[in-house]
Amino acid sequence: MTRRLALVGLGPGDPELVTAQAVRVLNEVAYFLVADKTEQHPGTADLLAMREEICARYVTGKPRIVPVPDPERDRDDPADYGAAVQDWHEARAVAFERALLDNEGDAAILVWGDPALYDSAIRLAHRIVERGAVDLTVEVIPGLSSIQLLAARHRLVLNTVGGPVTVTTGRRLLDDAASHDNLVVVLDGALTCRRLPDPDAWHLWWGANLGSADEKLVAGRLSEVADVAWRARSQARQARGWVMDTYLLRRC
Repeated sequence: MTRRLALVGLGPGDPELVTAQAVRVLNEVAYFLVADKTEQHPGTADLLAMREEICARYVTGKPRIVPVPDPERDRDDPADYGAAVQDWHEARAVAFERALLDNEGDAAILVWGDPALYDSAIRLAHRIVERGAVDLTVEVIPGLSSIQLLAARHRLVLNTVGGPVTVTTGRRLLDDAASHDNLVVVLDGALTCRRLPDPDAWHLWWGANLGSADEKLVAGRLSEVADVAWRARSQARQARGWVMDTYLLRRC
């Protein structure tokens, strides 16, 4: 029997930013699969609690949440980064497949932000389907991304007039900044913009834990606010045990 697996974008964390479509789908499935990182990173229990809060607010009846232990990924800058990510994706597919086999009915995977933007949920679902142990129909429900909320909080337009915006990662920033003037940066735990050789040439708009009660915002010329953003990032991580941040860099 074919079962439904919905990948539901919940937005950046604020329950008020969950879409009406997401609410409808949350009420149509039998249970929710949530990646659980608390064994390796106890501070992330807050992330699980935030998902539970969203479900409690919008789901009729008592929502059934199934935590799935999330395999640890090699983050020590492996020589073959692509292979390390592939291995992690395969380990996650095995874990989520096990959860689907152990629980009957349609399910949803709860995803921060949007499932189609720097998230592994869609690749995860494809891998589960390819493995063939569970007969699934996969559905993707978009959500508001932290990038969109960053722009709203700073009251700015991500692109320049008639110009492009490049979305990149901290790992690629130094190379991409050499040939692009307008960059959104994600997945940058080191705040790599602090290493740009010409900080006077850039303007920074940064935000952490967007959509939460203790979100932090910093904006200004990079040479003047890079250290301010780094301190704010450290404070946000210390307060919650985790931090999710993104920023826009634009050449002045």
